[in-house]
Amino acid sequence: MIKGNAASLISHIRDVVNKLIISELEKHGVEGIVPSHGDILLCLYKHDNVTMKELAEYIHRTKPTVTVLINKLVACGYVIREKDVNDNRITYIKLTQRGMELQPIFQEVSNRIREMMYGGLSETEGELLENLLEKVLQRF
Repeated sequence: MIKGNAASLISHIRDVVNKLIISELEKHGVEGIVPSHGDILLCLYKHDNVTMKELAEYIHRTKPTVTVLINKLVACGYVIREKDVNDNRITYIKLTQRGMELQPIFQEVSNRIREMMYGGLSETEGELLENLLEKVLQRF
């Protein structure tokens, strides 16, 4: 019997995961980073020369929201803004050395979350979980 509490469960999982992320980062002495910065940093770990527009598309946020997040990362010394040498209208966001040093910590935190999320599930159950969540997301 369907209980009708999927949205509540998803919200609660999100809250618990965000608290875990903050707690794990604090254990490593990382300050100023919140879970919403994670998607930006992960994108920058995968790609060089990312524009604000590309970041907004990648993390599914508006450009003004990304601007606020980037401002905080710049203030903390994790990223810099760099103008394109050929087109001054284009600004790239790049990791600083300090930002690059966070990568192993982010990997460790991601592994911990992945283990908690999928631990105890079979491969089939994990795939089913992802497929169902993707299906729900697509409906919105």
